[in-house]
Amino acid sequence: MQPFTVRIQHEVFDCGAEIARLSANPACGAVVSFSGLVRDYGDRQDIAALELEHYPGMTENTLHAIIQQARERWQLQAATIIHRVGHLPLGEAIVLVVTASSHRKDAFAAAEFLMDFLKTEAPFWKKEIQQDGSSYWVEAKASDQSAAGRWQ
Repeated sequence: MQPFTVRIQHEVFDCGAEIARLSANPACGAVVSFSGLVRDYGDRQDIAALELEHYPGMTENTLHAIIQQARERWQLQAATIIHRVGHLPLGEAIVLVVTASSHRKDAFAAAEFLMDFLKTEAPFWKKEIQQDGSSYWVEAKASDQSAAGRWQ
């Protein structure tokens, strides 16, 4: 088992199985997870689905680099980032971040750090599909930049 894992995939993932995998390490006293879901609003109302694209290879390398930055800040035993791409209907999971550490503070901080930097650094392109079939690309948000900026 690789303790630090990045996966970009079209398929649905099993949050419980991913948490259980990191929880199996007896050195881990804390496992923290975050899962992001497709919701019915974004920059506009009446969202029916998302479409996500990425640049293969570059995206995985960026996510591994973000995990490495987290490892330099906190004592992590393991971390998993899974991000889906392709067409994602309402309610489906988009992203999962799981961190495992000996202590909860490191696990919580690292999970939040990974999400903040994933939102601002990872090369994903997101399109919101509305109920009427129209679509538009989602631009970067100042709130995400602000969240990542607090770790500087």
